Amino acid sequence: MSSTRDIDNLIEMMAKLPGLGPRSARRAVLHLIRKRALLLTPLADAMQTVAVTARECLNCGNVGTSDICDICSSEKRANSELCVVEDVADLWAMERAGVFKGRYHVLGGTLSALDAIGPDELRIPRLIDRVQTENINEVILALNATIDGQTTAHYIADQLDGQVKLTSLAQGVPIGGELDYLDDGTITAALRARKAL
Repeated sequence: MSSTRDIDNLIEMMAKLPGLGPRSARRAVLHLIRKRALLLTPLADAMQTVAVTARECLNCGNVGTSDICDICSSEKRANSELCVVEDVADLWAMERAGVFKGRYHVLGGTLSALDAIGPDELRIPRLIDRVQTENINEVILALNATIDGQTTAHYIADQLDGQVKLTSLAQGVPIGGELDYLDDGTITAALRARKAL
């Protein structure tokens, strides 16, 4: 029996995380072991706590520690604006920007015929219900500019047509971007979304 079995198991588990392969996981685990009191023990405690307390918001699909997340329960958020995102990471990115002051709806992915993901596998029925019952004036479709993202956006737009104002995020040249480094699709989208100076 190997004397490093538990450590090897930890390395294997860490290697399954996004952005970490076996070598990076090995380096991370060795660092954690060297800094056991400062990092490893507090990390293990925090992971145990999150494993017990983390849950999806019943209203929007965000992740928090209560049945209704802080965003949905906040009285300071604009109740009439609903930003639809693919997953929680997108919601957190929007919150980091600090610009949007409305509420969110996390779909949990995008429609994909190849992966057999239809509207019922996502939170699209819940979205339609929210628009009809929560006095929403505008739905902002903040979905990724992929084929599946755009297919999902068109499907949602068809389902909500005439019920609410529908908008989407602008697409095009990023701030600091140089045309020479952009793909054709981004340049096309930027040209079509041009505005007057």
